[in-house]
Amino acid sequence: MTEKKTTNIILFSGDYDKAMAAYIIANGAAAYDHEVTIFHTFWGLNALRKDGDYNVKKGFIEKMFAKMMPKGADKMGLSKMNFAGFGPKMIKEVIKKHNAMTLPQLIEMAQVQDVKLVACTMTMDHLGLKQEELLDGIELAGVAAYLADAENGNVNLFI
Repeated sequence: MTEKKTTNIILFSGDYDKAMAAYIIANGAAAYDHEVTIFHTFWGLNALRKDGDYNVKKGFIEKMFAKMMPKGADKMGLSKMNFAGFGPKMIKEVIKKHNAMTLPQLIEMAQVQDVKLVACTMTMDHLGLKQEELLDGIELAGVAAYLADAENGNVNLFI
């Protein structure tokens, strides 16, 4: 019996196109029967945020971060050609035209395929994010948990 292959991805970027790439790779690896973990840290956490307002207690700086950061995968900007928000509208139109999956759909597919989605607790503390602001089913863990997963990983990516 062979050991199951693992794919571990650190999603650091908060850019729509880079997050899409991470989730396309994750879903592909899961389809190939890999155990997949995406560890979301810093701006990558925006992909896990729910859209909407949540009644959570925050300090002044935490409130400022919450206002500046996009609420959810569909609100993230592009890494290139963002053009004050016009770029994401263009790419979403291209995705729709080609009947491809959007980032929120890729995230949902990853959850269906049992991709382990992890939010970095240290970054959540720094940015003032609360678990209630994240999608359902997200695991919370620190860097030690990521390293434990990645230590024997077959594929380890930083996006």
